[in-house]
Amino acid sequence: MEIILATNNQHKKEEIQAILNEHKILTPSDLNINFQCEEDGKSYFENSYKKAATLYALTNKIVLADDSGLSVEALGGAPGIYSARYGSTLGLELSDEEKMDKLLNSLENKTNRRAYFVSNIVLYINPYRFYSVQETLEGEIANCKKGTNGFGYDPIFVLPDCKKHLAELAAEEKNAISHRGKAVAQIKKLLSNL
Repeated sequence: MEIILATNNQHKKEEIQAILNEHKILTPSDLNINFQCEEDGKSYFENSYKKAATLYALTNKIVLADDSGLSVEALGGAPGIYSARYGSTLGLELSDEEKMDKLLNSLENKTNRRAYFVSNIVLYINPYRFYSVQETLEGEIANCKKGTNGFGYDPIFVLPDCKKHLAELAAEEKNAISHRGKAVAQIKKLLSNL
């Protein structure tokens, strides 16, 4: 089955394709579609649903949309749904390195470093039939960056059980436990029943 993924992020495409390996995952750019969708929702679900519905209207094909982010307890849940745009001013986005530095500076002298990644995925079959799955990955924010795998905030996110940074895990290890990996695994079960 061909599924259109509502993102231009190749890292997300690779993660999701690895789990949904019996399906063909395409991005808007694979279809020569210039896809932009303002993420102005107040929740992960609102953002992923809007992206899915918008891309479905352009393609009339089954769409998968993800909205994910990092919520840090000591920062009142920030950056949360604004994780990708964290620290942006006047439309200028920070690099992943700059976002991590900003987050680490915000947590200086804070003892509570609990955090969790959240992923909401919408599988949009048509306007009358869709599914939504939301999963988390709990951990802590480290004092420094470590690891070269993954993307985004992975180098500063520590898994409490093994004390490894998420960016130190191989892709298969990450997909087995991550917020997005768990959500996509649930979507895979739903797809098998379509």
